[in-house]
Amino acid sequence: MKSQDSLALEDQFGAKNYKPLDVVLTRGEGIWVWDVEGRRYMDCLSAYSAVNQGHCHPKILKTLIEQSQKLTLVSRAFCHDQLGLFYKEICEITRSHTALPMNSGAEAVETAIKAVRKWGYCVKKVPPGQAEIIVCSNNFHGRTLTIISFSSEPQYREGYEPHTPGFKMIPFGDAEALRAAITPNTVAFLVEPIQGEGGVIIPPAGYFKTARELCNKHNVMLVLDEIQTGLGRTGKILAEEHEGIEADLTLVGKALSGGFYPVSAVLSNREVLGVFKPGDHGSTFGGNPLACAVARTALKVLVEEGMIENSAVMGARLLDGLKQIKSPHIKEVRGRGLMIGIELHPEAGGARRFCEALREKDLLCKETHKHVLRIAPPLVIKAHEIDWALERLESALTQN
Repeated sequence: MKSQDSLALEDQFGAKNYKPLDVVLTRGEGIWVWDVEGRRYMDCLSAYSAVNQGHCHPKILKTLIEQSQKLTLVSRAFCHDQLGLFYKEICEITRSHTALPMNSGAEAVETAIKAVRKWGYCVKKVPPGQAEIIVCSNNFHGRTLTIISFSSEPQYREGYEPHTPGFKMIPFGDAEALRAAITPNTVAFLVEPIQGEGGVIIPPAGYFKTARELCNKHNVMLVLDEIQTGLGRTGKILAEEHEGIEADLTLVGKALSGGFYPVSAVLSNREVLGVFKPGDHGSTFGGNPLACAVARTALKVLVEEGMIENSAVMGARLLDGLKQIKSPHIKEVRGRGLMIGIELHPEAGGARRFCEALREKDLLCKETHKHVLRIAPPLVIKAHEIDWALERLESALTQN
């Protein structure tokens, strides 16, 4: 089937909740993907960081095949031989005490919200129905009804009322605003280390150290959404390491399976997840044998193949190269590791047209918040491939 035929079918039968670039992909390997006509592109989005290990990593694929031939699902009604090993290995690599596996990132966020609310009532003794969670403007934590209730993006909220109460919004990166927002009923501060969907926004140095101190002082749980930033994307296993802090709850997903299968997890101290008793929370597919086996190998290759360190080195090379580009369209280049945003001036005409120009140069990326190009290739990218990408980015960004 040709690209135009596939696109026509999508248009005829599919819901219109996405606006992808007009490219129809059929194969992927490492940092490269191919369309149905056989044209090769460099993937500089990595499925929003779900494919950190590269497309179709052979070791993860091998695990997927082998486990799918043995046991895929038993629900949590029974134990299986992959879950305990998954718990042990993910807790060791992230220095966590305990873990609760789910499927999607949004499910992990919902799980954390439930956990900190129950902790607030059972342990902190917040009056019934009064628990507050502080969040940041410009956030993106998913698209469920509860999560969009504390979004500051009108498109995500409008038409889905009534919204879920219990959230207080403050500016991102403003420690004094956090200090002022905390009350005796505050149970958690939910925040992204870097706002990815918001435009790759990095908070001021020291922000998270202060946030950690404030949460400690007021007995508030610090919840870091590392679904995009975690598992090597920023050059560390978790982005919290850049400021030398540890969250009370950490949310991971996306790259936890290397792009093969939906897997997420809430990582926590024992105090918070300890409030869940049998029957309080669960998921038929959460923590299934196939998911656990795939996640174990996805974590293993990140470490054993040096992808985290490569992200730091190649990210620095890419960021430095982008900052050398002389373009009237570029307002700012910012990033950490291989999570980079190129913010354009409003008069540049939006980032979408540059994504389309780059597609014609065999490089795929995506716009966010209209004026930001998000550049996030798989963590297996090499130096000569960074230079290849920089040539095309410079060509596209210096055209009229």
